[in-house]
Amino acid sequence: MAELTNETEKSAKKVCLSGIQPTGTVTLGNYLGAVQNWQNMQNDFNSIFFIADLHALTVRRDPSELKQTSLSFFAQLLACGINPEKSMLYFQSQVHEHAELAWILNCNTYVGETSRMTQFKDKSAKHADNINMGLMDYPVLMAADILLFQSDLVPVGIDQKQHLELTRDIAIRFNNLYGETFKVPEGYIPPMGAKICSLQDPTVKMSKSDPNPKATISVIEDEASIIKKFKSAVTDSGSEIVMREDKPGVSNLITIYAAIEGKTPAQVEAEFAGQGYGTFKLAVGEAVAAKFKPIKEDYERLLKDKTFIENTAKGGAEYASYIAQKTLKKVKKKVGLISF
Repeated sequence: MAELTNETEKSAKKVCLSGIQPTGTVTLGNYLGAVQNWQNMQNDFNSIFFIADLHALTVRRDPSELKQTSLSFFAQLLACGINPEKSMLYFQSQVHEHAELAWILNCNTYVGETSRMTQFKDKSAKHADNINMGLMDYPVLMAADILLFQSDLVPVGIDQKQHLELTRDIAIRFNNLYGETFKVPEGYIPPMGAKICSLQDPTVKMSKSDPNPKATISVIEDEASIIKKFKSAVTDSGSEIVMREDKPGVSNLITIYAAIEGKTPAQVEAEFAGQGYGTFKLAVGEAVAAKFKPIKEDYERLLKDKTFIENTAKGGAEYASYIAQKTLKKVKKKVGLISF
């Protein structure tokens, strides 16, 4: 873990923060929509990334399975290029300031604001037997995650924009009530790869919870499986390889290939002009497999070194807590809580 110095504290670099829930594995959608951007941003921002294991509790999980997937996710992020010498990487549950600030922000958030969140409605419909307060309160904990570190920039997927807007509202309200306390964060949605869709239903986002195993790709999946899934990916009528609204299947594959290869959709269209879907799907599969091969190898190596993972996570949490405590102390003082 990089040492905190006065120079770092006064750095002109902006603070970038993002978290990811430890559900299953890091998918192609997670990688292109979030993790690859995290890796690219490490040199340009003071970067803070965490495993959102507290958020994961909103859905009932087997305790041993949650622990296992959390450790696996941590190793996957390291393998994907998140460098603990450049970034802060830790488990959310190991930094108590997240939950502590969330309670104070709860007291400055209205029920109507959280109950109208689209994700709350969607998850309530999917988990009708477990509509818990955590599910409704999820956006307030997310606001605490962000505001705790005076974040300037928050890479968010399209489905999280509403939560970021609530975070901004909470920050502005708190600042108006108690004086300047929080930075009001800005969202960042990458121009490519922000939304990767299912390989079997290109009208919906690629999801770890998809019951169809052919719909998603994992960063630690073997080469043969990746290529096989792309060969069976759903395309559209006709044979033109163009990015168009009426061709969601091909458009999704163009988006994936462009993001993996660092090209524009127009360049991809030109590269495969006059070629068939079969050729294109194979090329996309091979490109993804080649990208993920070293990640899989690094992940398998890291997973064997549990001491390294534990020490890295502990160091990240201690560093995060040190930074977070500064904001929390200021907040407590503002609202009138006793401090000795």
